[in-house]
Amino acid sequence: MKILILGNGKMGSFFCDLLSFDHTVAVYEKDLKRMRFIYNAQRFSTLEEIEEFKPELVINCVTLSYTIEAFKEVFRYLPQSCIISDIASVKTGLKEFYEASGFRYVSVHPMFGPTFANLGNLQTENAIIINEPQQKNSKGEIEVTGTDYMGMIFFRDLFGSLKLNVKEYTFDGHDEVVAYSLSIPFASTLVFGSIMKHQEVPGTTFKKHLAIAHGLLSEDDYLLTEILFNPNTGEQLQGIIDKLATLKEIVAHKDSNAMKQFLDNVRERVR
Repeated sequence: MKILILGNGKMGSFFCDLLSFDHTVAVYEKDLKRMRFIYNAQRFSTLEEIEEFKPELVINCVTLSYTIEAFKEVFRYLPQSCIISDIASVKTGLKEFYEASGFRYVSVHPMFGPTFANLGNLQTENAIIINEPQQKNSKGEIEVTGTDYMGMIFFRDLFGSLKLNVKEYTFDGHDEVVAYSLSIPFASTLVFGSIMKHQEVPGTTFKKHLAIAHGLLSEDDYLLTEILFNPNTGEQLQGIIDKLATLKEIVAHKDSNAMKQFLDNVRERVR
């Protein structure tokens, strides 16, 4: 398959390395310095090169804030039969964009990133494929096209080859999952970082939390903002606030029985 990757950041280069030995891969990147170490793939810096290449699949790996803009830039240079895809961790607005684009599409979310994951061994990591069903009218006629079947099969096979745990959700279902699995640890880490003081003799747990905070804050600010602005995040934050209030009350009253019950409940949840 002829595959065009938009952007050669950390995830773009990961997909380039992963796919270039089994497919014909080209990378479109405006920052020429980022393409210095591309191996076994074509390097594109102009839109005319994309038109000549005639990709069958586009994987959009640019920064989240430019995902839709990058698609719009290349649309007129793509064959109408091309499948477009993204790996964005926030899908807000993408469903409507895809449905209006006129292209076949598949949206995925590798639930790992270059900051914490070992990209050479992903057997314990997860990935999401958006499986948005086609919408039909009362006559059974398709009014809105959903996830492209062949595109979905491609990513199922790809993620399967990496031994990832793959789950399928709709766009809305994905945002609910992300609100829980990302918003909670992100918010907890940000609160820790906002009140921390550097220690001369930090404990092991403190050092681990600090390493997580450094990793999180190395991510793009727009990405962190959009994940926390997920419409489902408020409910998760309220849960954190409620539990902190309970813990604060237990500590204030030095209630050993309540603390034992609280700890038992936590152990049951994290088991």
